[in-house]
Amino acid sequence: MTVSQPREPIPGVEPGPLVGLEPTSVATASTLPSHRWGFGAFLLVEAILLASAVFVVALLGPAPAGQPIPVRDVLVGTMAPTMVAALVALLITKVRGNGPVVDLRLQWRWDDVKVGLKFGVLGLVVTTIGAYVWTNVVGAADSNSAISSLVEDQKMSVAAAIAMFAYLWLLGPICEEIIYRGLLWGAVERLQWGEDKWGRLAAFMLSTAVFAASHLEPLRTTLLLVISVPIGLARLRTGRLLGSVVAHQMNNFLPAVAILLTSVGVASY
Repeated sequence: MTVSQPREPIPGVEPGPLVGLEPTSVATASTLPSHRWGFGAFLLVEAILLASAVFVVALLGPAPAGQPIPVRDVLVGTMAPTMVAALVALLITKVRGNGPVVDLRLQWRWDDVKVGLKFGVLGLVVTTIGAYVWTNVVGAADSNSAISSLVEDQKMSVAAAIAMFAYLWLLGPICEEIIYRGLLWGAVERLQWGEDKWGRLAAFMLSTAVFAASHLEPLRTTLLLVISVPIGLARLRTGRLLGSVVAHQMNNFLPAVAILLTSVGVASY
């Protein structure tokens, strides 16, 4: 049964009816202007992300033993590769598409924030349970993320710790969502599917799997899959990127606080 619902129009986009699983207040993939980028754009951005990470690691070299990690290493070594990749993704939508607002569904709506908060809370519950089970299965030492292990081995300066906290909680999720549930999601939806809902489900499943694998932490991939599901559901439910960004930020908040306190010596894992 097809049910038409009122929704706010996107500039230059003719609204269409909502069908089945289609999110409320969002134009379908078939009613939006087409773009000329696809999986090649995503693979390019992934290559830039990996190449940037390798380059900055070689550029910075190992931190001096016994000294706190400086803020430069956090800004350049941790933040820069993801930020550069996200900026390239945005540029691709401008050059070969209709810009991030249309192509990546990157719009500000309070309703999306509320949905993101709900799925973010769900994500915190799922992450807490999943981390507890995973720690008991593989052991505490093998369950830590790469950043957690780094902080455990070497303290940070206060400025570096604050920069890392801001990145993990706020900036990192924005950049990662642009890449995975923005660019990759849009590449999947661009394919010709029989019904829009199947394109969205395929985008949800593929972006969830690729997001987990892209962290290059084989032991934690299963846990990352569990963590990624509520974030992807926020994107699936709203049809836009803001919901998944907020859910991702919510999911990262407590781990970011833990790393902040650990990195300055207030707490320990």
